[in-house]
Amino acid sequence: MSDDNRLGDYLRARREQVTPDDVGLPTHGVRRVPGLRREEVAMLAGISADYYLRLEQGRDRNPSVQVLESLSGVLQLDETATAYLLQMGAPRPRSRARRARRETVPPGIAQLLEVVGLPAFVEGRYLDLLAANALATAVNPNVRVGENRLLSIFLDPAERAIHPDWERTAPRLVAGFRNRIGGDVDDPRVVQLVGELSLASEEFRQAWARHDVKPVQSRSIRMDHPQVGEITLSMSKLAIEGTDGLMLVVQHPEPGTDAVEKLALLGSLAVR
Repeated sequence: MSDDNRLGDYLRARREQVTPDDVGLPTHGVRRVPGLRREEVAMLAGISADYYLRLEQGRDRNPSVQVLESLSGVLQLDETATAYLLQMGAPRPRSRARRARRETVPPGIAQLLEVVGLPAFVEGRYLDLLAANALATAVNPNVRVGENRLLSIFLDPAERAIHPDWERTAPRLVAGFRNRIGGDVDDPRVVQLVGELSLASEEFRQAWARHDVKPVQSRSIRMDHPQVGEITLSMSKLAIEGTDGLMLVVQHPEPGTDAVEKLALLGSLAVR
């Protein structure tokens, strides 16, 4: 992770994801680079090729908002990715040594986990699991205090086996993590996590190198549970007011599906 050239790294990664066909450019001969060439991005954005090269190389780090928005259009970024790009191009305050932030679950949220009657847990800004009820752990044994969702999904074979859609789930988790940390790539906890995962997982390195960013969204998740078989639950993530990025995650079955009975069974097993 080269946090000294965050903007250039991001532009390069996104440029490699856009093909000439995507932007209506003709292709002639053999192309030696994935995605668009630098001069093609510059032409489409209405800036000089030399200026765009300076942006990618980190020799110019504070382009105007207008330039960044033009580049966003060429690179076909959505609203979330555009906001991330603008953040990468914003002037950074003078860096100071940081301490890892201590994350604490509010008492009211901890009480809510015990009475909500659904699988629920609290994840921190770095996807550390800070609190979980018994039903959440029954649904997924790796959902327990002290675990980290990124480390589990990339490094634990048992976690991977639970997710039949792992190839989509894992990169999405990385994209959501990148969106949540924003420009704080030099945060000590982020450096530690990304370093550990980059050394241990080729899949993580590939996902991280894409620089994808995704917003926090409610979605369904399919799991292959060893006791009840396949179960699909909706997963809602709710920001916890008054905290720095903590999320309450609640899983719930779609009414009328077999997930209702399967979740009830797991609940009965959890209290034995």
